[in-house]
Amino acid sequence: MTNNQRVAPARRRAGVFALSLSGLLVTSTLSAQPMPAGAPLNVVVVSASAQREVTQDWLTMTLTTSRDGSDAAAVQSQLRQAIEAALAIAKPQASAQQLEVKTGSFGVYPRHGSNGRISGWQGSAELVLEGRDFVRISTTAGKMTPMVVGNVAFSLSREAQQKLESEVQASAIERFKSKAGEVAKAFGFEGYSLREVSVSPADQGERPMYRMRAESTVAASSDAPVPVEAGKSLLTVTVSGSVQLR
Repeated sequence: MTNNQRVAPARRRAGVFALSLSGLLVTSTLSAQPMPAGAPLNVVVVSASAQREVTQDWLTMTLTTSRDGSDAAAVQSQLRQAIEAALAIAKPQASAQQLEVKTGSFGVYPRHGSNGRISGWQGSAELVLEGRDFVRISTTAGKMTPMVVGNVAFSLSREAQQKLESEVQASAIERFKSKAGEVAKAFGFEGYSLREVSVSPADQGERPMYRMRAESTVAASSDAPVPVEAGKSLLTVTVSGSVQLR
């Protein structure tokens, strides 16, 4: 009898399988190749995700103004005056986390004529209002007659983001443990032990962004509040790793 004939039937049948779970999809593969000595058997790869959708609680509103003239210093001075006037309106309304005020971009650039020479100067400046109090922000923006609303964006506040990440991560871990237990029982094992596991960073779905239309921008320069409505954020956490069935 040859050495190959002496190989135990159990050794010839030995193999490894990998299992991937995502939603309701289950796949497995068997290898007919002999395992190296000491290689682990009955190792399963499991993956589970959890996600949650919440209403965005943070509003960022960018107001802009522009000036044009033949003298760069004069254009810059006009922009500065416009920003100072807007700040005089916004600062008294400021409150931490509710309405925060900061300046945005500020610049003056040359305007060239058809002959390539500088024919004048143009510049723009921004003021940013952001926070949780949508009504206060939109009302304040409506009072800033020197400026118009250029962009409105919604997102999650830092506190809401951190709290949501913790909740979704805990849910993903529980789903991972539940799936691993179900897989072990399905293959006739009593349980499992963790070999290695990784938790993906929270993935936030694309944030809806609201941009003012041209006609709305004109209306925003009156004392009326700027109409805004928050969208939703979808946060996803994935837990994946390998377990040893036992």
